[in-house]
Amino acid sequence: MGTTASTGSQPVLVAPQNQTGYQGNSMADDRTSLSSSSLQELSIHNSKAKSIITNKVAPVVITYDCKEEFQIHDSVLSANYTVGKISDTMPEHYLVQGEFFMVQDVSSRADVLNTAGNYGAPNFRKAKGSYPLYGMGQPSLNGFKQVLQWLESEAYEEVIFFCVREEPVIFLHLGKDFVPYTPRRKENLHENLHHLKGGLRAEQLELSIRKELCDFAKLSKNVFYVYNNIENFKDEPQQVKIVCEEDIHVTEEVYKRPLFNLPSHRYSRLPLPIEGAPMEEDFDAFVNVLKESPGLSVMRDSSKPLPALLFSCQEGVGRTNLGLILGALVLQHLQGEACTSSEEDPKVKHQPEFQVVQNLIERLPKGQQVLDEVDRAIEMCSEMHNIKNAIYENKRKLEGIAEDYQIQGSSTKGYFLQRTLQSLERYIYLIVFNAYLHDQYPQLFAQSFSQWMCVNAWIYRLLGSMDRSELSAPPNLITNGTRILVSSEYLAQDQLGTAKEMRVANFRRVLKMAVYGMAQPSSEAVSVVLSYLTNERRKHSRMLWVNLQEDLVLEGNGQMFTPREPMCVEQPISVYVQNQQQLEALELAMKEDILKCEKWLEITTEQEKQMRILKNCQTLQELFAQQKNSHPGLTYHRIPFSDSFAPKEEVFDQLLEAMKSTLADDPSSAFIFNCSDGKDRTTTAMVIATLTLWHFNGFPECGNEEIVSVPDAKYTKGEFEVVMQVVRLLPNGHQMKREVDMALDTVSETMTPMHYHLREIILCTYKQIKNAKSEAESQQAQLRSLQCLERYIYLILFNSYLHLEKKTSWRRPFSLWMHQVAARAGVYAILNQLGFTDFETHKDSPLASLRYRWRQHRAHSLPIRGELI
Repeated sequence: MGTTASTGSQPVLVAPQNQTGYQGNSMADDRTSLSSSSLQELSIHNSKAKSIITNKVAPVVITYDCKEEFQIHDSVLSANYTVGKISDTMPEHYLVQGEFFMVQDVSSRADVLNTAGNYGAPNFRKAKGSYPLYGMGQPSLNGFKQVLQWLESEAYEEVIFFCVREEPVIFLHLGKDFVPYTPRRKENLHENLHHLKGGLRAEQLELSIRKELCDFAKLSKNVFYVYNNIENFKDEPQQVKIVCEEDIHVTEEVYKRPLFNLPSHRYSRLPLPIEGAPMEEDFDAFVNVLKESPGLSVMRDSSKPLPALLFSCQEGVGRTNLGLILGALVLQHLQGEACTSSEEDPKVKHQPEFQVVQNLIERLPKGQQVLDEVDRAIEMCSEMHNIKNAIYENKRKLEGIAEDYQIQGSSTKGYFLQRTLQSLERYIYLIVFNAYLHDQYPQLFAQSFSQWMCVNAWIYRLLGSMDRSELSAPPNLITNGTRILVSSEYLAQDQLGTAKEMRVANFRRVLKMAVYGMAQPSSEAVSVVLSYLTNERRKHSRMLWVNLQEDLVLEGNGQMFTPREPMCVEQPISVYVQNQQQLEALELAMKEDILKCEKWLEITTEQEKQMRILKNCQTLQELFAQQKNSHPGLTYHRIPFSDSFAPKEEVFDQLLEAMKSTLADDPSSAFIFNCSDGKDRTTTAMVIATLTLWHFNGFPECGNEEIVSVPDAKYTKGEFEVVMQVVRLLPNGHQMKREVDMALDTVSETMTPMHYHLREIILCTYKQIKNAKSEAESQQAQLRSLQCLERYIYLILFNSYLHLEKKTSWRRPFSLWMHQVAARAGVYAILNQLGFTDFETHKDSPLASLRYRWRQHRAHSLPIRGELI
C-alpha cells in the first residue's frame, strides 16, 4: 500500500485535444476514449490537501482533516467512456452511450395551445365530444402533478395514463423540479432516438443512461453538460449538478410515484412509432391494459362513469393523436355514439378513398360501419393533427413534384411516397384494429391482436400491395424516352438450348406428363409450340396456356419486349393488378401509343442497344387470339404472380380452376406455362400442375428414399425445422411433403443445366447471406431465402388441400380453405415467425413476419411514374 499527497485539485479527466477539429461553429465530432491508467488525472473535488490510498479494490480518498472518506470504484475508472464536443468553441465533455448529447426535451415554442402554465403540460387538451379523452406533451415532474390535480378537480374516479414515447427520457434535478432531457445524435439534435436496436426497451436504456450520468458527474466535479438552446447555442452548454442518483429520475419514477396517493389511477408505457402504424405487439400491449381495467370492460358497471384516458408524447401531437384515436374507438365500443352530440361532432369530410381501403372494407364484416367509426374518432381527436388529412397532404406534395430531384442522395418523390404510404398504413391499421374490437370486445379478447391478424392473414396481403402507382403510370413512358424496351432474349438466358429448335428459351416437359414450361415466347414461338403439341405424335386437341408474367409485355416487329427503367434494366416493373383485364388494358394503351408516335425508340437486345421504329405491335391477348383461328382447342389465361414470392392463395385458386375446367373437357389436355425466363415462376406452376394431375389420374409409386451423403443432406431434402413443424401439423404430413418432393424432383429432372431445384435453392440462397458484400445484398439474400422456404411450405399446404378437399371436388377454393381451416390450425402463426432456426438462435429480423415479408421489396428503388390511387 502506498500514499501520495496533493495540495490542489486535479484536472478534469477528459481526452487530449490532439485531433483535428472543424473550424468555426461547424459540428466537430472530436471523440476520444478515456484513459484511466493515470490516477493523477482523476478529479477529486476538494481544494484541501488529501491522501489517496490505493489498494487492489479501489482508490480510497481521505481529506486532510479526516472529515470525508470515499472510494472511486474501478468500474468508473475502467469504463472507457467517450468524450466529444459539438463545435470547437464549446467545451469537451462525456457522451451518453458513447455518442449522444443530452438535449432539453421540449422547447417553449412547442406549446402551441399555451397550456403549460395553467395545466402543467404543453398542448394539454380534451377531445371533442364528451368522452373523457385527454392528450398532452411531455410535462416535468411538477407539471405532471399539476395535470393530476386538475383531473382530480374534474372528479374523475379513475385515470389511465399512457406514455406513448419509444425513446428514452431522463429527468434532471433543476431547482425544485425535475426537467425532461433526451439523448440525441450530433448530426440531428432536433430528432429523438427511435427504432432502438436489439429490441432494447426505453426503460432499460434510461436506467443505463442514469448510471452513466452518475459516473460522469463523479469524474467531473459533480456536473454534467446539457443543451437547452440548440437553435443558436447561446450560453450553451449548461452545467447540471449531479451529486447522487436521486438527482436523476427515469420516466417510470416520474409517472408512477405520484399515483401512490391515487390508487385508482394507472400508468402504462405504450411505445408508438413516430411514423407509420404501430406493431402488432403495441396493439397487444394496449389490449392488455383494456383486459386489466375493469372500467374498460364490456362487463363494467354502466352506472359508473368511464375512466379518463390520458395520452402523452413529446409535443402532444402525432403519437398522442394516435393514442387518442385508439382511446376513442374503445370508448365508442363501450358507450356507442351517445357521448358525441351532433353539434360537437361535425360531419366528417369524405374524400375519395384509396383503392386499398375500398378493398379492405369490402372484405371486413360491417366494413363501412367500421370505417365510419374510425373517421368519426379521427375527427373527434383532430384539434392538433388529423391522420387522414396527413395522407392527402403527403399525396398532394408527391403529385406536385413535376421533376424528381435528389436531396442528400435520396429521391424527393421517393421520400413523399414513403410518407404517404406510412400515413396510409397508419389509417388502415386503425380500421383493422376497430374491426378487431368489433370481433373480440364481446368475447373479452379471447384472441390477441397478433393472433387475430394471423387468422386474417389476407389483410397482410392487402397491405403488401398498397403502392399501386404503376396502374396510373402514363402510357407514353416509352415514346417520350423515360423508359426503354428490353427484349426477352436479353432477359432470358437459354440455358436449355431450345431457342434454335422451338424458337423460345428453356422449353421443357415434365417426364411422362403433358405439362410444359418455357420463357416468354413470340408469336412465331407460340405457333411452333402449338404445332409441336398438335402433331401426329402428341395429338393434343385441348391446350391450356398460362402466362405468369406480372410486368407488361408487348410484341414488336416479331420480337417480345418489356418496359424497364434505363438505369435498372434487370429489375422488373411489377404492376399489382386485381385481375388480368387491368394488365391487358395497360398493354393495349402502351401499344396504341407506340404505333401512333411512329418514332425511333431505344431497344435493348441480346447484343446491344439499338434504335428502332416498331411498325407492327400487338399485345399478348391479341397474339393468342390470333392463334385460336388455327388452334381452336387453345385456351389462354394470364395469371400473374410476383417473381421469387410464394404464389398468393388466389393464384392457386385460378390455376386449379383453369385446370379443372380444361380437364373436364378433355382429360388428355396439355398444360403450358411461361414467365419471363421460364425458370422461377414457371417451375412453381409446373409443380402445381403436376400435383393436380396426380390427384386426377393417380400418384406414381414412391421409390425408396435415397441415402444422401453430401454435406447438409438434411436440408437439401427440405427438412428445415419450420417445414417439419408444418408437416407435424398436417394430417399425413410426411406423405404430403414426400409427394411434393417427388413433384419437385420430377419437374426438375429435365432442367439440370439451369441448376434450379427449389429445395436446394433455399439453402444455397441462405448461404449467400454470409458472403454478401453489403448490408443491402445481405438483406436481399435473406429475403430471397425466406421466400423460397415459404414457397416450399405453400406447395405442401396446397397438396394437403388437394387431399382433404378432394371428396367435394375442391368446391371450396384454396384461399378460403387457408382462411377457414389452415389459419385456425396455426399455419399463418408459423409463417409469421418464419426463419432458419436450424442455423439461427434468435429471430430478430423483421422479414420473419408476414407484415414485412409480404411487402413488395426491391433491390433498387425505382422512380415513381404514376400516382397513388
